[in-house]
Amino acid sequence: MAYKDITESVKERILVLDGATGTMIQRHALSEADFTHPEKGLCRGLNDLLCLTRPDIVADIHRQYLEAGADIISTNTFNANAVSLADYGMQDYSRLITLEAARIARTQADKYSQAEKPRYVAGVIGPTGRTASISPDVEDPSARNITFDELFEAYGIQAKALAEGGADLILIETVFDSLNAKAAVAAVKNVCSLPIMLSGTITDASGRLLSGQTVDAFFTSFARTGIFSIGLNCALGAGQMKQYVRRLAEISHLPVSSHPNAGLPDGFGGYAESASQMADTVESYMADGLVNIIGGCCGTTPEYISLISHAAAKYPPRKPAAYAGKTVLAGLEPLTVEHSSNFVNVGERANVAGSAKFARLVREGSWDEAVDIVKKQAEDGAQIIDVCMDAPMIDAREAMTHFLKLIASEPDVARLPLMIDSSSWDVLLAGMKCVQGKHIINSISLKNGENEFLSHARTIHSLGCAAVVMLFDEKGQADTYERKVEVAQRMYRLLTEDGFPACDIIFDPNILAVATGIPEHDNYAADFIRATSEIKRTCPGVKISGGVSNLSFSFRGNNTVREAMHSVFLYHAIEAGMDMGIVNAGMLQVYSDIDPVLLGYVEDVILNRRQDAGERLTSYAQTLRDDANGLLHKHETATPEEQYPDVCRRLAYKIVKGITDKVDSDAIEALKIKGSPVKVIDEVLMDGMGTVGELFGQGKMFLPQVVKSARVMKLAVDVLTPFMERGKGSSTGKKILLATVKGDVHDIGKNIVSVVMSCNGYRVIDLGVMVEPEKIVDTAVAENADIIGLSGLITPSLEEMANVVRLLEQRGLRIPVMVGGATTSKLHTAVKIAPLYSGTVACSGDASDGVKVAGELIAGADFKTAQQKLRDEYRHSLDMKKPLVSIEEARSRAKKYDFDNITAPRATGIFPFTQYPLEELRKYIDWSFFFIEWGIKGRYPDIFSHSEKGSEARRLYDDANRLLDEITAHKYLTANGILGIFPARSQGEDIIVGDSSSVFPQLRNQSSSFSCLSDFISPDAGDHIGMFAVTAGLGLDDFCHGRDNYTVLMAKILANRMAEAFARIIHEKAKDEFWGFPGEGIRPACGYPSLPDHTGKRIIFDLLDAETSTGIRLTENYMMTPEASVSGLILAHPQAGYFAVGPVSEIQLDSYARRRGISFEEAKKYTGTIETGMEK
Repeated sequence: MAYKDITESVKERILVLDGATGTMIQRHALSEADFTHPEKGLCRGLNDLLCLTRPDIVADIHRQYLEAGADIISTNTFNANAVSLADYGMQDYSRLITLEAARIARTQADKYSQAEKPRYVAGVIGPTGRTASISPDVEDPSARNITFDELFEAYGIQAKALAEGGADLILIETVFDSLNAKAAVAAVKNVCSLPIMLSGTITDASGRLLSGQTVDAFFTSFARTGIFSIGLNCALGAGQMKQYVRRLAEISHLPVSSHPNAGLPDGFGGYAESASQMADTVESYMADGLVNIIGGCCGTTPEYISLISHAAAKYPPRKPAAYAGKTVLAGLEPLTVEHSSNFVNVGERANVAGSAKFARLVREGSWDEAVDIVKKQAEDGAQIIDVCMDAPMIDAREAMTHFLKLIASEPDVARLPLMIDSSSWDVLLAGMKCVQGKHIINSISLKNGENEFLSHARTIHSLGCAAVVMLFDEKGQADTYERKVEVAQRMYRLLTEDGFPACDIIFDPNILAVATGIPEHDNYAADFIRATSEIKRTCPGVKISGGVSNLSFSFRGNNTVREAMHSVFLYHAIEAGMDMGIVNAGMLQVYSDIDPVLLGYVEDVILNRRQDAGERLTSYAQTLRDDANGLLHKHETATPEEQYPDVCRRLAYKIVKGITDKVDSDAIEALKIKGSPVKVIDEVLMDGMGTVGELFGQGKMFLPQVVKSARVMKLAVDVLTPFMERGKGSSTGKKILLATVKGDVHDIGKNIVSVVMSCNGYRVIDLGVMVEPEKIVDTAVAENADIIGLSGLITPSLEEMANVVRLLEQRGLRIPVMVGGATTSKLHTAVKIAPLYSGTVACSGDASDGVKVAGELIAGADFKTAQQKLRDEYRHSLDMKKPLVSIEEARSRAKKYDFDNITAPRATGIFPFTQYPLEELRKYIDWSFFFIEWGIKGRYPDIFSHSEKGSEARRLYDDANRLLDEITAHKYLTANGILGIFPARSQGEDIIVGDSSSVFPQLRNQSSSFSCLSDFISPDAGDHIGMFAVTAGLGLDDFCHGRDNYTVLMAKILANRMAEAFARIIHEKAKDEFWGFPGEGIRPACGYPSLPDHTGKRIIFDLLDAETSTGIRLTENYMMTPEASVSGLILAHPQAGYFAVGPVSEIQLDSYARRRGISFEEAKKYTGTIETGMEK
């Protein structure tokens, strides 16, 4: 009996997909014999093999899901492709296993199919364990462990067997790399015509596939490839996945599917959500109209599917979004090309035909520098990157594929769509097989006839790309208005009638050179503009592009004229409908800023308004003085060049003022005068930096100005470096090695010290963060460092600093050591670190103090006498200190609180805040603390009126807001957070969270307040505790990569401020929305006085599953990374307040350590007590 096709059923009702196969297999007590192949032996864990050895179990699993109400059952073939089977030496059995799996499923489905409820078989194709987009070798970003063609072959074998075995559709699921999925889709379409379900996997709270794509970019990559449906599965539970399914539902004109896990892993090999819990969440998908197909993945069973099936029967299927017909491209992120939005700039510097420098780098194999060119284009605002390797002495196919693989590892570039550009079809095809996303192929034409034209177009379409279609037919290039329109209309009809989407057609009507002296060329620009308008009118949906630099070929060497020509042409062409162009953004002037006389000459040429237009522009061009910036302009105020004709004085002045303009040329000019780069650095640049150091030390310059000065210094040194003889570096300045110690990720303070030390003549070796003691000491010896500077923000870092000093002592070294950071102090250094070392250890305060201390260390100043005095005073203070009261007395003297009117939360559980709007965080920034981090103390906004600090504070504030504009507009940072509200009760100094298995021990003050955080929790059932973790730092490292020190420091400080703002928002939401408790409550964080133990973060993170849901990680010393992260507790009692635990007795700390499950020494390290007092 013929049943209704699934493409029809999906319009009538929500279809239910089955649940996990692996979870069901694990319920059987299988032996090694069940996983043994007669020829290949034991294949432990290869569930797909059961289709041959235990088909009865596979059939029974299908039967159970069918009885539970599943409309679609999926074959047991997730790993039955040759690539995955090769791990077991079973690659030759892909067809046999797949065919048997399909037949087993088909037999069971047929038994349950009815006219009103047909049952469908989805032939499953898994992702393999390899990725075509990501290098497995950190040393070689171009390496791949699988190719598109290898995947295509393996998937083709599997798809053909699934079709032969009776599958109704193909399910390509758990997609973590869309390039793998492209190979799968193309392979399926090559061997059969079955509908294709495609399902991706969001791996964590970043909201991206493992290979980096956003949900929007994933959809865009396949939206026009002819698949049946698109969805998400695995990795996340229904609650975590819903926001991403909602986004798919908003943008997809295709049916949307979802089969999430049964919650998140529970840590014991299972999953956290029961069938009823998951069904309730999944029902909200259906109630909200988000899905057409719903099912389960890991951890789900027939019990789950039965409840989901009953829920599905109550709701109509989702109505797919209307087909918008927009041109949308994608790298890791989408780009919508809309004429109403703006002209799309295609970066042209990675084209060997247009850039002699890029061509040279490719020929030399200088790939890092070649990649830098593309990164700079992305930084400068290119929205699409053109890549072309067509040139003599270059293997275009090899160069194209190698380069595309390299830039795939650069996030700022990989997020953009590419224009893969070549006159060779082989090069274009090879390029398409290297990239995930939806890119532009440049180009195809009718030059060799309709058959080749349509064949190439079909391949481009099948691989999910758009195409530049050159207006070139069998007669040649379309060079007149009439020919352009005629050829475009013919191509449009051929492509659209063959199924190529109009929105993916990008016509290039040929921008040709004008003002060449040949009369036939005079109308080329005007014809392009007229043709653009007519093509857009008669070929709905298409876009128009072109290579703009061709236009001004006659004026090579005269940038002023070329820039004006490009700007005038684009002004008119964009108005006529041109959407994008390959153009050097640096060779454009603002149309309204073009000199009026030049504008008149250029418009005559572009619009062909008079016969002698070319001759007149050529004559006028010879009168212009051309420079790199176009026309020279007079300035009302004196420039540095006018103020300081002496280039050496001018360079020093620019360093002090932070002026970057023309520093490169000034450095070269100074080199001619001084004769050597070392002399320029020592006698000119360091003179300027010395002034900066003096002014900063006197408080006459502020840190932001110092950072800008350092940026100018670096630019000048970079220009001079190629002229230095090997080993002949600057002789000025001592070497200081800086490092944030092991387990600590904070680097803002260290970076500030680095800049300030550089400004004061030191040569800085910065090892970064979380640096092992051995690396610090080894590098200091190898570099012959004069000083070692150790930085750390958290209490455990103090012990790591001590470990570095111990290692120096063991090796018999005497290198001076300077320690700094929020937890360091002169007292701690004198008592706990200095006695470990025969050399000198000194503690510095802020960055300016670091310069003073470093100078004293190099001069051999005596720190030991002062440190001995501190130790003596400390011992005397201990003798005089009142003993701590016993823990029993402290408990009895602690204040007792009333819990009669506990406020019950409106909701309990875990509440994620994923991709929280940066604009909202920005509103909550505490600007007073922002200025403090920059070393400018004062209350905002009063600081702006301060006589000395006001003007710099205002500049700093304006710079910060400009950077925030950029960060928020482009969403460079991601803010994720999570809030948990749990039942809680107190038991002595312990807080019992949820059931009795989760215990959060606390410490009690034994000297004054006698407080403990557990005092604010009722000892009886009915009370609650809040926990949270937030970050605003995801993406910060990528954003900072390659940027100058000032921008990096600014971005890191702003990220910290936004993280604190996020914590405040979470607190307010807990109070007002989820809980409704009176008063403000408190928000103590681990490592702070009320909650001094950093290891408590592990309890918070485990209860919230914060690492999975937010992307925040804990280091071995319990530091959060990204650094811009905050976590802690929320206590709601109206009398809850902050206090300091202070020194505690060994008796209490020992008890605490045992309850916490850590050693006594660990408790001392992570609670940060300098000493433990004795009880009286």
